[in-house]
Formats: sequence, C-alpha cells, structure tokens
Amino acid sequence: MKKIIALFVTIFLLINIPALSYANKKLDISAEAAILIDANTGKILYEKNAHKPMFPASTTKIMTAILALEYGNLDDTVVIDDKTPYEISGSHIALEPGEMITLKDLLYALLIESANDAATAIAKHISGSTQNFADLMNKKAKEIGAKNTHFTNPHGLPDKNHTTTAYDLAMMAKYAMENDTFRSIVKNYKYTIPPTNKKDEPRYLKSANRLLYGTGSGNKIVVDGKTVNIKYDGADGIKTGYTYVAQQCLVATAKRGNLRLISVVLHAVGTNVYVDTHKLLNYGFDNFTTKQLSFKNEFIKNIDVIKGDKPFVTGIINKSVFSIIPKGRENDIVKDIILPDKITAPITKDQVIGRVEYKLDGEVIAAANIVSAMEINQKGIIRVVETTDGKSLFKKWWFWFIVMFIIWRIFIGYKRYKRAKRRRLRREITFSYSNRYKY
Repeated sequence: MKKIIALFVTIFLLINIPALSYANKKLDISAEAAILIDANTGKILYEKNAHKPMFPASTTKIMTAILALEYGNLDDTVVIDDKTPYEISGSHIALEPGEMITLKDLLYALLIESANDAATAIAKHISGSTQNFADLMNKKAKEIGAKNTHFTNPHGLPDKNHTTTAYDLAMMAKYAMENDTFRSIVKNYKYTIPPTNKKDEPRYLKSANRLLYGTGSGNKIVVDGKTVNIKYDGADGIKTGYTYVAQQCLVATAKRGNLRLISVVLHAVGTNVYVDTHKLLNYGFDNFTTKQLSFKNEFIKNIDVIKGDKPFVTGIINKSVFSIIPKGRENDIVKDIILPDKITAPITKDQVIGRVEYKLDGEVIAAANIVSAMEINQKGIIRVVETTDGKSLFKKWWFWFIVMFIIWRIFIGYKRYKRAKRRRLRREITFSYSNRYKY
C-alpha cells in the first residue's frame, strides 16, 4: 500500500514540475500564424505555424525602415519623381511629383501612417528602383536570420511571390528594435509633417496600432473572458498591416521591467489581431522573467600556469549574461564551469581560456567565455620587464628602438675592429718584408 501511495505522489510531483520547454504552451490563438519571443535573446516562448510562408502586408515596412536607417541620412532631402504618386494604391500621404521632403518625414509616414507612396519613395532614394531595393531587402533579411522570406516590394501590397513568416518577422523586429531611431519612431502614434514646396498645410499622421492608444468605447476586446482596452500596458511599437489576402497582421512589442517581448500575429480576422496579441504578451509577462546570470569581469577561478612568469592566471567572464527563464525556476539554474586544470604560457590578456554555461533541466540557456585577466609571459633566461602601465617592454616601440640602436653600435664597433685588425696585419706584413731585405 505504501508503495502505491509513493507512486501516486511521484506522479503528482512530476505532473506539477514547471516545464522548461518554452514554446509548448497551448494558447487559444485564432490567427493562422503567430510567435512570441524574448527581444533580448530571441528565445521562442510560443509559436504557431511560425515558419509557414504568409502574406505580411504592411509589416513589410519594418525591413524598409531598417534599410532606410542604415543606408540613408535622416536629413536627406528626397525629391519625388513623376511616377511614384500614381503607381501605388492603398494608404498614402498624397506625395506630389517634384515635392521635396526629408527622409526623416518619409520614415514617420512609413511607420506611423503606413504610407505606400512613402515606402516607394524611400526605396528609390536608397537603391534607384524598387526592384533593386527588394534585392537589398532579401539580402538583409538573410543576414538578420530570416529563413523563408522573399520580398518583391517595399510596402507589402499583394504579390504572390511576396511572402515571409512569423518567425522571420520576429527576427526583423528584434533587429530593428536595437536601433534607437527606429524605437523612437514606432513608440509614437501621432506625427506632423510640416509644409513642403508642394503642400501649404502640414500633414497630420496617426498610427493604426491601437495597442498604443486604444481606450474607451470602440476600443474594447474580450481576452480570456475579460473585457479590456485594446491599449496594452507597456506597448511601444511596432507595425500593423492589412490587405484582403493577408487579413489583419500585427508585429508588436511591449516592455515591463527588464523584460521586452515581441509578438507577431498573421492573418487574423478583425480585432482578433489584438486579442491574440494580448494573449501572447500576457502569457510572456505572466510566466517568464529575465535574470542576470553573471557580470562582466566577474571572477571565476585562478588557474595554474606552466612555464609562466607568474604562477597562475585569473579567469574572468567576458560579458554580462542575461537569460529569460520561467518564473519560479531562478534557483534551479546550474552553473557549469569548463576550464583546464593548468594552462601553458604564453597567455595574452583577454585570451579565451574556458567557458561557463548556465543550464536549466540539462538544457543550456546561456553561456559566456572565460578570459584571462592578465598577460602571462613564458619563463626564460630573460625575465620580461613591465612598465608602469603594466605592459611588457617588448610591446613598447622605444624599447625596440633602443635595441636596434645598440645592435647598430655593436655592428659599427665590429666594423671598426675589423678595419683596425686589417691595418695591423698590413703593418706587420710590411715590417716583416722590410726586415728581410734590410741587410
């Protein structure tokens, strides 16, 4: 009987142990594809059809903005050509042929008003044509880590070959949010473009991302049985999108404390795009926390040195390490230090000499290199002398200048000695020859 009770207790405990698998939670997400990641590490916390090719609509403009920021200058003046105002449809800011507008204002129009004419103008300004710009978009997407993305235009208007995935968009958003200017733009839901040479009145822009401002009547949704505002606490970006084939799309980000999350919802119907986003973000903030696992230059261990001018080398961690972990599991993290018992000189400062891994349930959740905190020279006949700044004399230019000067002086002395020796030899020969015939 006791064995049976023990068996049931064991089963109960196993069932209630928090699982490390971050993306195995079953959420009632209505959208066709979705993902939630930690913005710091890129760790996937939830996914649904995350790698399925989808139409991204105007979430495409995240990549357009990335390239504008990296290849353009915000103070650039862009002159609108004769074709751009008439070759696009959908959202626009009524650009006119010959209009002069800054790249900065076009970026705000792109990310806040989601203007397709602004996207086209940016593409032509950066690459000369939308086709060249699309090639640049695809190249950059791969560099960022996108796996199944193919862009054909800078705005996201329907094209059967213009597709991406929830995962790829999350990687693009993570990359974009590392840019200060991008973050400063997408957190706003209003912006005013001043008059231009073609417009006497300012343009007033407003974002469709109601996560930033949606309160009151008409901005209510039901999330897990509760009626809440669409506006989300901590939300500060990123980009909405809609076309008939793509339906409602939303790449969102929110930050609470030191935890920033990024969610992607693709092909949702109506306000379900906000319901799904709330569910994803709520799941992340309710179940996970960010923990600092180490500090830069944190001492790890002194390691014995073989044939060194110092008996040991100090190993330190080369960077601060953070990781997102399930709440309540902070004390379950295991620190695994991988270091040799001894190391042979010479050793340079900041040389990698080992590794530290942080594990949870046997899975590595973060890692960092262990590096040397000092320089260790090989022990020899001549002990390496250090200057007051702690650097070896061998690394000082003036030390080698002095060495070369001494070598040069020795060489000159040797040459003089050889010449003097030859002169003595000639005198001796002359004297000997003279004595032979003297009598």
